[in-house]
Formats: sequence, C-alpha cells, structure tokens
Amino acid sequence: MKEIAAFIAEYAGCLLGSGVHTSRVIRNSKRIGESFGVTVQMTAFHKSIVLTIYDNAGTDVFTKVVDIPVLPISFEYNSELSSLSWEAYDKRLPLDVLWEKYHQIKAKPKMPSSLILLLTGLANASFCRLFNGDWISVGIVFLATLTGFFIRQQMQRRGVNHFIVFTVSAFFAAMCASATLLFDSTAEIAIATSVLYLIPGVPLINGVIDIIEGHTLTGCSRLIQAFLLIICISVGLSFPMLLFKNSLL
Repeated sequence: MKEIAAFIAEYAGCLLGSGVHTSRVIRNSKRIGESFGVTVQMTAFHKSIVLTIYDNAGTDVFTKVVDIPVLPISFEYNSELSSLSWEAYDKRLPLDVLWEKYHQIKAKPKMPSSLILLLTGLANASFCRLFNGDWISVGIVFLATLTGFFIRQQMQRRGVNHFIVFTVSAFFAAMCASATLLFDSTAEIAIATSVLYLIPGVPLINGVIDIIEGHTLTGCSRLIQAFLLIICISVGLSFPMLLFKNSLL
C-alpha cells in the first residue's frame, strides 16, 4: 500500500504541477488505483495533495501528504501520463513497470529554450499583426518579446519569485516595444501585444474548470494566482506608459 501510494502521489503531483485540471488528475489516479485493486481518495490543494488509499475490505489504509512541485506547463505530460493511467488499467501493469514508464516520460528531451524563445517571439509578432499592427510594429514586438522572454527564462533559472519575474519581464518587453513611438506606427498595439506571452491562460482556464466541476477551493486558488500575475503584468506595463505618456497619449 505504501509503495502504491508513493507512485500515485508522485504521479498526481507531476500532473498538477504541469497545469492539469484537478478532476482529470483525480480520475487518472483512481484509475491507477483500480488497476491494483485499491480505492483512491484524493484532496488537492493549491500546493499539496492529501492522498488516502485502502483495499476493498477496508482493513488496510494508508494516507500520504505530498507537496505539488513547481513545473513548467506541459501538455505532453498531460497527454502521456493520462495515457499511462489507461495502460495501467487495461494491462494491469506491475508497479516496477509503471515506475519505469513514468521515468521514461519524464526523461524525454524537452524543447530547447532557444526554440521556445523564437516561437514565442513569432507568436507575439503574429498577435500584433492580427490586431492590425503595421509591419514596423510587428518587427519591434518580435524583438521586444525576445528580450522580455529571455529575461524571464534567466530569472526563472535563478529561482526568482515569479511575481517579480512577471513584473520585470513585462517592464522590459514594454520598454522595448515603446521604440515604436519613434516611428509613425501603431505604438499602442505594439506595446499592448508585447506582453501577451505572459498572460496566464492555463491557470485561468483550469481555475474555471475546477470551480465548474466542484473543486471550488483549488479553482479559486488558481484564479487568485492568475489574477495576481495579471496585476504584475499591469504594473510592469504601466511604467513605460507613464514614462512615455506624452507621446503615447
């Protein structure tokens, strides 16, 4: 029971830390428990999980409390770990095989940070064009996004508080985008779209899903976290606007 609980706790923590909504994590965890003939009861909070498993006779019970790790948003973990739960259920995989497959999924090479940086810059530049920004603004937004996102990556690697990371990244991206004021271009659109890469879309979506599906506490925690990050983005964006307000307004 202890070994099964250790795996399910590690598995559920990885999913929650990677940005998966709560009900899916609970369903996957229960499915793995059923493959071993045990019942899983789980309560998920914003930073921890309370996990209890017991056999069908109710004679053997084990409870474990684990912290949820802070991980990058990963749709690959969402898909592949969910598939692993079905494989465990359908094939009744032994625990050692499950651990091996789990570590193989986590050991897969990640997308290079330089490629993520480039794609993020192209995405933000595309948003600028989509909102009717001219080509000068598109080019400057691309460079501004590269600058802001690179700063974000470096600060995250050094373990800086994420509220500070979002504020500083938004500030530098908006400052670079303010270069559009030197040209006869769509400066307002450029400055506004330069920080779109920071919008916490996944926490906002997951928070709403959690509330709708009855996980109100976790959903509210995620929404509050997302709104605080949006405030940080607004603070970082406001300083360049105040510095250049004569030109911007």
